[in-house]
Amino acid sequence: MFKVTIDNKTIEVEAGTTILQAARMIGGEVVPPAMCYHSELKNSGGKCRTCMVKVVQGSEKDPRPMPKLVASCRTEVMDGMVVQNITSPEVVDARKAVVEFLLINHPLDCPVCDQAGECDLQNLSYEHGTSTSRYEEEKRTYEKIDIGDKIQFHPNRCILCYRCVYAADQLTDNRVHGILYRGEKSEISTFVHQAIENDFSGNLIDVCPVGALTDKTFRFKNRVWFLKPMNAERECTKCSGKATIWFRGEEVYRITGRKDKYGEVHDFICNECRFEKKQSTDWTVVGAANIETTSVLNQNYYKKVLIPSVINPINETME
Repeated sequence: MFKVTIDNKTIEVEAGTTILQAARMIGGEVVPPAMCYHSELKNSGGKCRTCMVKVVQGSEKDPRPMPKLVASCRTEVMDGMVVQNITSPEVVDARKAVVEFLLINHPLDCPVCDQAGECDLQNLSYEHGTSTSRYEEEKRTYEKIDIGDKIQFHPNRCILCYRCVYAADQLTDNRVHGILYRGEKSEISTFVHQAIENDFSGNLIDVCPVGALTDKTFRFKNRVWFLKPMNAERECTKCSGKATIWFRGEEVYRITGRKDKYGEVHDFICNECRFEKKQSTDWTVVGAANIETTSVLNQNYYKKVLIPSVINPINETME
């Protein structure tokens, strides 16, 4: 077991554990944000640079600090390593710069984007970004690409995190899209404009951290904060059959994979469960989805609300 300290909190982890994984074991504010890393996708991470941290002590045997900030999702811990995340002003400034860079070409269309309310980039810019932009040049734009009848692709919103490419590579045997060109001209696209058609293509929607890949069957139909997410199950021969169904009243508006608090899906679902089983009778509801109380998705669904006290308002709490 290796002992690692992150923001003055120490934990013992197994060899091969990355700094980001160790931080998630600790939890709380010491966890760096991550846009491109997905624990279920091999070789993901190292693209967005939002999870950068400062290693002030490499290990107990070699206490020298690392000369530059490192990506915590791709850097393995060493015994006695000491890491700074939010306790390092250098990391905080660098993260602001990364967020500013990600937003340079990202369109400001949150009011009409279907990802609004559950967008990792929204949360990242709110927590780590700046209130003003220094960018004055014209944003890079692309024409919309039709990649099938189930998924809507908005290239302008893409931040090149590669998650959808890894998902298509590892979940299917017929990947038809990837990264084209280099540098500033890089873009996600299908080869010769083929459609993405396979039994697990809908998972590209779940792994996308922004609104670049959205569900055509849910497009512009409702806002996620008006819906009630419930965990449900069904018998399926293609996948685990474990999903989250989104209700408004008795109507099912969409079906997604179950996500943890880091926005990662661990049980990928097939297109039959996602797109074809949209009747409440098709599923067995097992309980409410676990949504953080700070999320807009949890609006009006707090587990416990205490009435404000006029006599002793300092004791008011909300869970």
